[in-house]
Amino acid sequence: QVQLVESGGGLVQAGGSLRLSCAASGSPLGVYGLGWFRQAPGKEREFIASINSSGRDTSYADSVKGRFTISRDNAKNELYLQMNSLKPEDTAVYYCAGALTLISSMFLTTASKYDYWGQGTQVTVSS
Repeated sequence: QVQLVESGGGLVQAGGSLRLSCAASGSPLGVYGLGWFRQAPGKEREFIASINSSGRDTSYADSVKGRFTISRDNAKNELYLQMNSLKPEDTAVYYCAGALTLISSMFLTTASKYDYWGQGTQVTVSS
């Protein structure tokens, strides 16, 4: 099975940018659909973005469209989330997740689709 570890979180001012990474080990990422989720204090885990196994299609939550970009480098076994124009409401623990599937990213927008999860990385956006 695949193991996932997030990194790149931290403290940033509103309007700033961060790039999160998710490193995989134990299995090649090329056969996994991948996603990013976040969980803020007092809220349920929320879908952010997904990408299919080849990286040919992506899906985004309305709240981050135009600001966040999901990408992957299967040769490096890594997943990324570029976060621009950050807002205080983006403050949360961010998780990467994987699903052993070739389906489109449009079917990878719910947590129940994923079998493997990282431990999360904290992102804090100050006003």
